[in-house]
Amino acid sequence: MTDTVMDTVPSDAPASPKLASRRLPRWSPAAIAVGAIAVGCGIGAGAGLSSHIQWGLIALILFVAGSYVITARVEGRRQAKDRVATSLVWASFILAVVPLYSLVETTISKGAGVIDGTFLTHSMNNVLTLEKGGGVYHAIIGTLEQVGIATVIAAPIGIFTAIYLVEYGKGALAKWVTFFVDVMTGIPSIVAGLFILSVWFEFLGKAPASGFAGSLALAILMVPVVVRSTEEMLKLVPNELREASLALGVPKWRTITRVVVPTAIGGITTGVMLAIARIAGESAPIALLVFGSNMINTNPFQHPQSSLPYFIYEQYGNGNDASYSRAWGAALVLIAFVMILNLIARGIARWKAPKTGR
Repeated sequence: MTDTVMDTVPSDAPASPKLASRRLPRWSPAAIAVGAIAVGCGIGAGAGLSSHIQWGLIALILFVAGSYVITARVEGRRQAKDRVATSLVWASFILAVVPLYSLVETTISKGAGVIDGTFLTHSMNNVLTLEKGGGVYHAIIGTLEQVGIATVIAAPIGIFTAIYLVEYGKGALAKWVTFFVDVMTGIPSIVAGLFILSVWFEFLGKAPASGFAGSLALAILMVPVVVRSTEEMLKLVPNELREASLALGVPKWRTITRVVVPTAIGGITTGVMLAIARIAGESAPIALLVFGSNMINTNPFQHPQSSLPYFIYEQYGNGNDASYSRAWGAALVLIAFVMILNLIARGIARWKAPKTGR
């Protein structure tokens, strides 16, 4: 005879406490947002507000307030506070994107009509500022050469400095290097240009007027960005990889070159590309050291040379409709150049990312 215990619930047992509460459906935030946008547009139109940005701000306030009120009535005040915090995060994201969207929309609307084959393949040589025509070919060449030389100089210096700080940096020297990198991060571009100008006068006794001098100033601005981005990427490499390599008897320098750097190469490349995008828009050192030119100059070591930022500044300063159109067209080309660099950086980062699956 067996003793079997049946897990049955007595009929007179007390009911379990209610753990679940009422919840809003998953589509409720979208519905609240649509309602807030509709009411915000209605208020903006009724009040005669001409700016759509004002309409959007009213809609954002209504969205946050509506999320709190509706959630508090259905789910309680505790969940309402959580919902408001989430709504504020989304509202902050939208507020950060609005200026970028406005900038890109304005540049495309005013610059797209100028860009064609002639604009991209001709310079401003023998073109009067008051007449239509001309192009940015000479400025594109100047930008590519100046940024390329700056990258060749700054990228190795920045990467090796970051490797020293992460892998070998101890003591007073590392602290001083970190301090100077922090100081260089905040240097205005015009100060970098003045530094190169003073060095040029000190050794050669004359103003530089060449793309190479501008590249040196751009390299000064690029180095701290590369150091900081590379340093952060190297810190993300797990120490277990270093320890495993060293435990196998591999020298430290080979561990760095064969294990650490290849693991972080995607992030390092992305940082270099972002640094290139950062210096590509600098105009102050170019105006101070390169002077600009309306003619095509493929030699960055002799004679003045133009660049896209300087071309935009130059055309805007001319102050007529034709030059304004060329300035907007060059601005659109510059934005496209920076966006292409970012896409290349993302592609390289994804291509070189460590493979996690088998």
